[in-house]
Amino acid sequence: MELQGTVKKLFDAQTFASGFQKREMVILTQEQYPQPINIEFLSDKISLLDNLKEGENVKVGINIRGREWVSPQGETKYFNSITGWRIEKVSENTSEPTQAMPQQSASPVSNENPFAGDDDDDLPF
Repeated sequence: MELQGTVKKLFDAQTFASGFQKREMVILTQEQYPQPINIEFLSDKISLLDNLKEGENVKVGINIRGREWVSPQGETKYFNSITGWRIEKVSENTSEPTQAMPQQSASPVSNENPFAGDDDDDLPF
C-alpha cells in the first residue's frame, strides 16, 4: 500500500533496551479532509528518514500490522500500526494529472459496412 502527503513532523530515533530501534514521522494526506498519519520505520529502515525535511511531499510504501493483547484482567484489545518500508520524494509538478493529446489517424476512416457483401449467413437463429 502507499500513502502520499506532506511531511508534517519528523521524530528522533528511539533505541530500546533490547537494541530494537524505531523512528516515526507524521504525514498530512492531501485529500478533501487531510489526515495526520503516524508512520513508524523500524530497524534498518530508520535511515530512510535521514534526508527528509518537514514540508516535503512524499509517497510512502507502507504495511499495516495488527496485534492482539490480553490485559492482566483478561480483557482482549487490538492495536494497529503503520510501518513504512520505502519513501519517494514527489515534486509538485509531477503530482498533477496530465492530459493526453488525441492521436491523428494516418488512414481515412471508412463508413462502409465490411460485411455488406457477405451473403453466406449460416447462423442457426
